[in-house]
Amino acid sequence: MRKPDAAMHVAKIKRQHDGRTYVSYLLRRSYRQGGRVRHQTLGNLSHLPPATLDLVRRSLQGEAFFAGQDHFRILNSKPHGHVEALLLTCRRLGLEQLLASKPCPERTLVLALIVQRILNPGSKLAATRQWQDTTLAEELGVAQADYKQAYAALDWLLRRQRRIENKLATKHLREGAVVLYDVSSSSYEGYTCPLAQYGYNRDGKKGLPSIVYGLLTDRDGRPLALDVYPGNTADPSTIPDQVRKRRRRFGLTRVVLVGDRGLLTQARIDTLKQYPGLGWISALRSDDIRELLAKGTLSRSLFDAVNLAEIVSPDFPGERLVACYNPLLNERRRQQRERLLVATEEGLRKLEAEVRRRTQTPLTAAAIGVKAGRVIGKYKMAKHVQLHIADNSFSWCRDQATLTREEQLDGIYVIRTSEPSTTTFPAADCVRTYKRLTLVEQAFRCLKGLDLRVRPIYHRVAPRVRAHLFLCLLAYYVEWHMRKALQPLLYEDEELENARPQRDPIKPAEPSPSAQEKKKTHQTSSGEPAHSFATLLAHLGTRTRNTVQITAAEPTTFQQLAEPDPLQAEALRLLTL
Repeated sequence: MRKPDAAMHVAKIKRQHDGRTYVSYLLRRSYRQGGRVRHQTLGNLSHLPPATLDLVRRSLQGEAFFAGQDHFRILNSKPHGHVEALLLTCRRLGLEQLLASKPCPERTLVLALIVQRILNPGSKLAATRQWQDTTLAEELGVAQADYKQAYAALDWLLRRQRRIENKLATKHLREGAVVLYDVSSSSYEGYTCPLAQYGYNRDGKKGLPSIVYGLLTDRDGRPLALDVYPGNTADPSTIPDQVRKRRRRFGLTRVVLVGDRGLLTQARIDTLKQYPGLGWISALRSDDIRELLAKGTLSRSLFDAVNLAEIVSPDFPGERLVACYNPLLNERRRQQRERLLVATEEGLRKLEAEVRRRTQTPLTAAAIGVKAGRVIGKYKMAKHVQLHIADNSFSWCRDQATLTREEQLDGIYVIRTSEPSTTTFPAADCVRTYKRLTLVEQAFRCLKGLDLRVRPIYHRVAPRVRAHLFLCLLAYYVEWHMRKALQPLLYEDEELENARPQRDPIKPAEPSPSAQEKKKTHQTSSGEPAHSFATLLAHLGTRTRNTVQITAAEPTTFQQLAEPDPLQAEALRLLTL
């Protein structure tokens, strides 16, 4: 007989026995009879695990349950972690305010293009496709943007380039600052852009025009400004633009410009001397060092006890010269020269054998000279070889006199500077500052390598090429700061900046013990796997944002972000510091 007003529930029963507490879970039906509540035990559930007990209890309270695989669907899953990290960095740097003080669609699109350049560099058309495959389009609200709007944003960015560079200079430069400057170039596939001209192609691609660009950074290698020139522009001719920036645009009366000896030629240095407040640090060319050795101003005996010495020469009035000797560089140059000589001599032997074989149709002196010129020009060893050429006759030997003179230069280089103060710029600091040009070379490697892939250049008109290169500079600006923040997780030397002022300026730089340990164990100090910037960014991208749907009577859709793993959480923590 069914009991009236019956209700089922799970009862928790505690009992004491021999000083111990026993807990039981009973399935009961409660009902009223004669004004009193009665309980009927239907079964003992104590053997069930806690999760199952909770399901029974909630089911009896009226909750409905269903199989997850039948009613729980993930509609979409997009990589989000790397987008989050990049946007976090951009906002921490104030990049949006750097682009424009007020929000506008162009500012948002440029920010999206910068982030996409770091995530997966490609054409602007590809960017508008690829940012749909991550959460970037949703985060910035650019899902409906097309390539025409992206090009319009590029044009907007180019019009603001001067103001953005001025803001960067104001933020990162002070009076008396050291700025680094160097020039590179990239090949251009096509013939329509007026900037694409035939000149020195640093990519080593013969037969292709190139585009030249000069990069200005602060002393730490942080990018500040970029100028674009036709591919046939000589490197030294770009220096006047940097001089004009210093005073007219950046408003700085005192700056020290660091450039390599190919940029700061004697003619350019004579020009720089006309600008008060503009200092410079560069290096002497081999011909100038050879002249100092010939006049006795510089002698290898200077380096018997030290590897660095200041010298004075009337050929360089008003300048400080810091002569340096590196024995490892000495040995490296000697070995390289010997290898090139051996390779050249092998080619000359083949030519000599060919001349001897040509008895029926002998080679003329002119023909032999052409062939010999190709051989000695291939490895640039012409000055170290003496050739004896006549009709049907050829012989050669090493020029021992030029080899001896060349050996005197091995391992020696000379830094030149306009800075007179040995307090502000001691000799060792002059050398260290000049060697900071490697930071600009690192920037070029990131721009031209797999990180940002400034090439191939897809644009056909000069303004778009300039805007594209400037966009890449801003992307490197973000990447530079990310690399600094994420040093503990990367194969980076975290002690480098503190070690630079103390270490020997001449000897090859040695990584710190912590950096050596990273490379040896492939782990960070906290035991996490050490990463390159690219692999860490890819790992951050494995954190997804999922669009989930519950297919009940009334379907419900919501978004759920995957929990970060320990490495991702640490990366985000470092980026917020």
